[in-house]
Amino acid sequence: MASSLSSSSLSPPGVPMELHVTNREKLLSFLHHELSHSSRPLHGFVFLQGGDEQARHDTDHIEIFRQESFFAYLFGVREPGFYGAIDIATGNSILFTPRLPSDYAVWMGEIKPLSHFKERYMVSMVYYTDEITGVLHDQFQGSGKPLLFLLHGLNTDSNNYAKPAEFEGVDKFEKDLTTLHPILTECRVLKSDKELALIQFANDISSEAHVEVMRKTRVGMKEYQLESIFLHHTYMYGGCRHCSYTCICATGENSSVLHYGHAAAPNDRALEDGDMALLDMGAEYHFYGSDITCSFPVNGKFTSDQLLIYNAVLDAHDAVISAMKPGVNWVDMHLLAEKIILESLKTGCIIVGNVDDMMAERLGAVFMPHGLGHFLGIDTHDPGGYLKGLERRKEPGLRSLRTVRELQEGMVITVEPGCYFIDALLLPAMESSNTSRFFNQEVIGRFKCFGGVRIESDVHVTASGCKNMTKCPRKIWEIEAVMAGEPWPLDKTL
Repeated sequence: MASSLSSSSLSPPGVPMELHVTNREKLLSFLHHELSHSSRPLHGFVFLQGGDEQARHDTDHIEIFRQESFFAYLFGVREPGFYGAIDIATGNSILFTPRLPSDYAVWMGEIKPLSHFKERYMVSMVYYTDEITGVLHDQFQGSGKPLLFLLHGLNTDSNNYAKPAEFEGVDKFEKDLTTLHPILTECRVLKSDKELALIQFANDISSEAHVEVMRKTRVGMKEYQLESIFLHHTYMYGGCRHCSYTCICATGENSSVLHYGHAAAPNDRALEDGDMALLDMGAEYHFYGSDITCSFPVNGKFTSDQLLIYNAVLDAHDAVISAMKPGVNWVDMHLLAEKIILESLKTGCIIVGNVDDMMAERLGAVFMPHGLGHFLGIDTHDPGGYLKGLERRKEPGLRSLRTVRELQEGMVITVEPGCYFIDALLLPAMESSNTSRFFNQEVIGRFKCFGGVRIESDVHVTASGCKNMTKCPRKIWEIEAVMAGEPWPLDKTL
């Protein structure tokens, strides 16, 4: 990464549309296997509806469009209003584009011919959306009504359902609403090399931007200024128009608010001497995202209390990454992180007693109420965390896990342990007959306004272990050196 404060060593890479061709081929392979296994004929169409532009409430202000994620995965189309089909019998891919009015050319730019979309998105055919019914009937090689495999299923992170495609003439088709969603979701869980390259770039530019923020952070600044430095760097040097999610730029007590940065808490506090900053920000490049959290003291020097909590979280972060490999269960990784944090808090005399007893009483969830991590890809919380038959745990902390699966080669998952001092959780735990005995009341009072620490990296599960895709300063001496003006990566021989 560049050592200059106003430049970057990176530039946006080209995006090969073969990535989406490969994604379609992967889906067809999975779908053929499922249909053959259940003795169903190999005909019909996978049929998806892309996203539409959205106006701001009742105004004519159009929000910047971002494609629906399943459609982006299969077709890579950045424009709104499209539909897409894949012929299961032939493998042909078909895009349907809106037929634009002539005055579009006056206000919005050139009306592209169908051949433009065929070439750009590497599909077999392109037609207009008002031709869907006729084209699919003409292409269908079976008997009776053509069968459409539509996307309908539960997103286990949002508890919202994917909406099946709707269009005029849909009643002229047979519809399957159950087969496609679990198969397409599982396709997205295991990343191809081309997908990994885009996720790596999103990580590289975001890591570089986090370093830029660290260097420029000063007491007296506003949280939103840290956000703006990040957004500028990733867009200016990475071409990242979109973030993967709303930036969390939390300092002081705000750093214990897990999803700070929303409209009612808009990153607007002034940084004070002695604050910890918790910055959770990740850029998105060609739909594929990053999700990175850095925690550091805003004045550039850790106090003893900050060092204690930070190293507790860093030890958990590093231990999980060291243990990750195919076959490892994610629940076990969460419990490992919890235990290491509790052991560190005990060493620091914040809590007392037997750590195994604390684990049994779920004390770890008081300090880390969220899950250890989540799948990452086209969505920040990529789907597929709960396969059919897997049930969400009911215990505090564990019920927040976004997956309970065993790791597989090709997964990308975040590792994001944290330790927070949240009154809404601490006060009941300190008064509970089951857990009050674990708290050192005198010492924990020092941390009432501490906030929290989270360290988050994006990790690719490999055949024999894993690779950390995030490249931020993590160790105490690295952070303090970078904040003092040293170039990153540091020269570790000095």
